[in-house]
Amino acid sequence: MTLHALVHRVVDATPPTRDRAVDGLRALAIGGVVLGHWMVTALVTDGGTVRGASPLRFLPHLAPVSWLLQTLAVFFLVGGYTAGRPRTVPYRRWLAARLARLLRPVPPLLAVWAVVAGVLLATGAADRTVHTLVKLVLSPLWFLLVFAALTAAAPLVARLHWQWPLSVVAAVDVLRFGPLGPQWIGWVNLAAGWLVPFCLGIAWSRGTLTGGGSDPAAVRRTGWRLLLGGAAATVVLVRWFGYPASMVGVPGAGLSNLNPPTLAAVTFGLAQCGLALLLLGPLRAVLDRPRVWAGVALLNLSAMTVFLWHQTAMIAVTLLVDGTRPGLHTVPDTPGWMAARIMWLPAFALVLAACWAAFHRFERR
Repeated sequence: MTLHALVHRVVDATPPTRDRAVDGLRALAIGGVVLGHWMVTALVTDGGTVRGASPLRFLPHLAPVSWLLQTLAVFFLVGGYTAGRPRTVPYRRWLAARLARLLRPVPPLLAVWAVVAGVLLATGAADRTVHTLVKLVLSPLWFLLVFAALTAAAPLVARLHWQWPLSVVAAVDVLRFGPLGPQWIGWVNLAAGWLVPFCLGIAWSRGTLTGGGSDPAAVRRTGWRLLLGGAAATVVLVRWFGYPASMVGVPGAGLSNLNPPTLAAVTFGLAQCGLALLLLGPLRAVLDRPRVWAGVALLNLSAMTVFLWHQTAMIAVTLLVDGTRPGLHTVPDTPGWMAARIMWLPAFALVLAACWAAFHRFERR
């Protein structure tokens, strides 16, 4: 099939009522997560072992990179929007289809990495190396579990106002960081923190978030309020309350904004959701172009495959390239490492495309 024919096939298959901007937001979120992991995750060769590192630990002034590429809140916003839309099939049937779409690509990943881990151990790889690689591959699964749980609970979640879980997050942080607060209570925010953008998405789909339904002006006003309010709250929390500036985890740091989510991560997510609402108009205009829409639609059809296999692609390039290459095997402690890492991105993308070709069939029947 030629590219021209593929583009027209995708365009012809798109219902005229579909809001392409929602798919555009999901594509941006996927791209942000993939690029973010590729840019701030390093596998350092050290005395015959491989260990994880991050340039954000050595170059803290690069924290703004995490502000651009940590896009998880947009995932949950779009997920809530999808869950809140009117359904034409019974809830159980809808839920079964959604969970199958989310979870069906997972067993092939687990099977492949069970074999890879066994081969590495059998050929003499250090336990530390295998642990580092397997943890890197499996760490994105927490997102799927939380996302699946919120999707399953959508009828109950729809009754919540987004400010309620936000209040829970704030209360948990007060207890957690208090003088006698138990640290385990922070894990309550793993659900409550991501419930905030999910509730926003449901309210958006039902027209109750903006107070003006789908009126573009009302959507823009709400977007600006979320963006400015969330950004201001995040600045206050980072500047005066000691929250980390980085919105992703940094190896060796005493506190992570994501593990579990902190109030700063959630207010930052509010700002992201506001920006997403502001981008709806421009995205709709751009996605009217057939070629652009075809690319976004195809990425959405394989979103979970790309999400699950992008770390494998980076690991494969790192392990298969011999020697100690800047931006690939070396300690990420200089700006030169970041420049060198950018040069490796096409290789990561090429291997990810190969993974997609092999495994995307599991995502769609």
